[in-house]
Amino acid sequence: MKSLLAAVKAFVANLLLWSFFVGGLAASSASGAVLDGTQKDVATYAGIAVSLLAGSRIAKKPRIKVFLSTPPVLWFLFLFNGAVAAVCYFTMDGAKGIMAAAGMSLVSLGAAGGLIANRRKPAGLPTTSR
Repeated sequence: MKSLLAAVKAFVANLLLWSFFVGGLAASSASGAVLDGTQKDVATYAGIAVSLLAGSRIAKKPRIKVFLSTPPVLWFLFLFNGAVAAVCYFTMDGAKGIMAAAGMSLVSLGAAGGLIANRRKPAGLPTTSR
């Protein structure tokens, strides 16, 4: 059993990690409403970097990793991100639309890879007791 100090440290670390993730998402998506020009670009790209780093650390946690590898979640990620990629490609102009579609397609293909990998795993073999 964890000590109280270890539990508090884990809680604070998780709180900071999730705060950085949400803050990075907010900075990358809402900076255009507050900033202009170069400042907007810097805030957007810094927010993207912070949210990617924090999100990758969150995704490595055992509970989240198990949740993200379940077939319903993988199917949702595959279909939703594939649809968003198509919408981005057809509705956004120029390089931004192509880059958004490419990024969402990569996420969709990653989820498809997870579905294929899960399908190839043998089902739980029955155990025999002697």
